[in-house]
Order: sequence, then structure tokens, then C-alpha cells
Amino acid sequence: MAPNQRGRSLAKEAFSPMFRKLKTSTYTDNMRPGVSSSHFIRTLSWNSTGGFIATGAADRTLRIWNPERANVKNSTELRLPLPATKPPPGAPTTALERVAFHPLHEHELASASTDGLVRLWDVRSRALTHTIRVGAPFHRQRDERDESPFTLAWTPDGSALLAGRKDNLLCVVDRATGTVRKEHQEPLQTNQCVFDWNGDCLYTTTGDGFVKILRYPEFAPALALNAHTASCYAVAYSPSGEYVAAGGGDALVSLWDTSEWICVRTLDLTGSAVKSIDFSFDGSYIAAGAEGGEEKRLNIAHVESGETVVSVDLGAPALQVAWHPSRYVLAYSADAQGLKIVGGM
Repeated sequence: MAPNQRGRSLAKEAFSPMFRKLKTSTYTDNMRPGVSSSHFIRTLSWNSTGGFIATGAADRTLRIWNPERANVKNSTELRLPLPATKPPPGAPTTALERVAFHPLHEHELASASTDGLVRLWDVRSRALTHTIRVGAPFHRQRDERDESPFTLAWTPDGSALLAGRKDNLLCVVDRATGTVRKEHQEPLQTNQCVFDWNGDCLYTTTGDGFVKILRYPEFAPALALNAHTASCYAVAYSPSGEYVAAGGGDALVSLWDTSEWICVRTLDLTGSAVKSIDFSFDGSYIAAGAEGGEEKRLNIAHVESGETVVSVDLGAPALQVAWHPSRYVLAYSADAQGLKIVGGM
């Protein structure tokens, strides 16, 4: 057996026993009376210990789940306050765009929504600790700009939160004061952001297929990676810092070596535009989520070999994927089917 083939075989043998039974748990609350037909998961986030996972839906539902108890009765719903003034008839309703747990504090959660607000929550008391306006509500925006925040990225020390707006303005939110302390305008469509583990660099994905690396906090350009032939949507930084992964509209995931800044391989995991990427806690495996396509499978690949080691059959495309912070457990969204978690808890 060739060395490369042997490496792939060992990778698959090492991983398969962990997912041998492929136990999948479903966490859903869209069957309850009064739940909107637009209730589908569009964002999710594990907390730092893996004891909670947050989900946000298009109908304003922000829920904190206990991954060991799938019944909705064991979850906690955080209610977004109703707007002070009633939106005009026909105006779009508020939808949650992103949730992100604090990297260090297990009970602190951030959310971003189409009403132009970033909110910081204490999930123990269900209380809002800060409400930060980073843009105008959709129905009040002018010049056809969409000022809604739709991406969130914590700095590694959790002192600040970067909120990215749909008009490509990046807002740095101070966690302690709950205020916007800096704004930076990007010239191109900016889809997702993630920090390196030192917090010195910010990786952004752009509409022209590049991953742009900016020095933080000055936002000075450092490097641009020509990653994809279509819009680049998703980016992830590996736990070891060895790789950056990017996903694009060309349905591929590109894997970049951070020491040489070369693309070491491309992975075909989704069959359609890649909208989310995540590394396992040890950086050994990678999964990607997509918004559509004919292939209803969630593929998990070995990072070093590029081989798909496990495929999970899906009833609907998985838009968002997120690995548990310390186990081989993968959460994914399945639209109206709710949250699903594969792997033994």
C-alpha cells in the first residue's frame, strides 16, 4: 500500500469507531402550538464547555439547548424584546442572523438580528446585559443599504466582538461597556470573519472569491488569498493554527497552510455553495454546510488526507455545522427539522 493510501486508511479506521452507530438526536420546537411556519434554524453555536448549544431562527426564536436532553422542555428560550414602535405594514419581521457564545465565559451569548441590534445575554438569568445598535432597522434604512448585522466574531480573549453588517461595515463592540468603539468599511462584499488565536489577524471572506487577512485592530491589509472562483462565503481557523479553511460558491473547501500560505488541497464536501465550515476540536477533521443541492449528505473529511471518512444521510440540506469544543460530536441545522447532533454525547 502506498504511504498516502495507508495514511488515509488509518485516518478512516481511527475515526469510524467513534461514529460507528451514528446516533443522531433531533432537537425541535417547531411542532409546538403557535410556532411560526418560518421557524427554521439559521445559526447555531456551542458554548466553551459544550454544555449548551444556542440556536437562532428566522422567527426571532433564540433557544439554549442542553445537548444531553433533546426535549424542548429542557431548553431555555431567550425572548427578543418587541420593537418600541410598530413597523409599518408589510415591513419584514425581525430575524436572528447569528449567535455566538463567548469564547471563555460559558453563560455569555451574543446575538445579531435584522433590527440592527447586537445583544449580549446572560443565559443563566435569561437577561439582556447589553443592547448595542450597529445599524438601522431594515424598514428605516436609506439609500438601499442594508445595515443589518449578520456576522459575529469574538476576539480570542473575549474583550471585544466584531459585528459585520450587510453593507460591509465592520463594527468593533466593546464587551465591558456595550458600545461600538471602532468602525471599518470594507470596499467589497464581506461575508464572514474569524480571528486567529492571538487576535492579531482577522480573516474575512469576500465576494470576489478571496480570503483577506487584515491586521487587528488597525484593519491594515496583510495578505489576500485567491481561494475560490466564485464568492467566498465561509472561513474557519484550525485549533492548531496550522490551517485556514475557506468555502465558496464553487462548492469547494480550500485548505491553506498558514506557514507557507499555499493551498494544500481542495475538498468537495457539499455539492453546492459552502456556507459554513468547522474543524473538530483537535483539528483532525472538517465538515461543511451548504444551503441546497441534490446531495443530501453531510460529509466529514480527514484534514491531512482529504478523504471523506463518514457521510451522514440528510433529509434536508445542512446550512450550519459546528463541532463540539472537546468531543467528536457534530451539530448541524436542518431547517424545519430543527437542530440535529450526530455522535454520542
